[in-house]
Amino acid sequence: MIHFYFHPTPNPAKIALFLEEAGLPYELKPVDTSKGEQHAPEFRAINPNGKVPAIVDTEGPGGKEAVVFDSTAILLYLAEKTGQFLGAPEDKPQLLSWLMFIATGLGPFSGQAVHFQHAAPEGLDYAVNRYRREVDRHYQVLNDRLAGREYIVGESFTIADMSAWGWIDRAARVLKTTEAPLAAYPELQRWFANIDARPAVARARALNKRHAFKMVNDEETRRALFPSNYPKTA
Repeated sequence: MIHFYFHPTPNPAKIALFLEEAGLPYELKPVDTSKGEQHAPEFRAINPNGKVPAIVDTEGPGGKEAVVFDSTAILLYLAEKTGQFLGAPEDKPQLLSWLMFIATGLGPFSGQAVHFQHAAPEGLDYAVNRYRREVDRHYQVLNDRLAGREYIVGESFTIADMSAWGWIDRAARVLKTTEAPLAAYPELQRWFANIDARPAVARARALNKRHAFKMVNDEETRRALFPSNYPKTA
């Protein structure tokens, strides 16, 4: 059984999609990050970094319990555990490359673009410009990669597609627009529409409604999500 520590944000969404695609049995463990539940000692014992997602696999290697955190690590772990969504053996160099492109580039820059446009004080125009332009650049890299291709890597749906989908699904918020956010990236838009139409995507999205997560952006939320912005207490 997989115990899946979840909040309805892009990185956990990737793992939700994998679990639904693979048909793995799992138990959802909601972590309300707006309430600071990610900082509880019980959760920090699972992920010392205090972030979601994380999983505990009660049937890990050698039949022992395995703890995995970080969405890319979890995707690789589950793909290797099940033998699914890894592509062909010859695809592995590119699979690893694109996973790291998402993990170190697309994801972090998208997250910072969201932060500085939606959460940070107004007037930080340099930061907004910096992260938005980097998001645009990463989108263009993916758009160019997908020209003439159905999937990011190889000839089949892989964890690279799942990983990218988690963030591209939030493009309207990342780009802070109510217009079609991917219109400037037609290949990426085509790819996203194809991935988004998979039945497992709807099942993964349905997890968002299985728990009443806090939606109010108040002082408690800001302290829970951005603790480094506040002085440490004794």
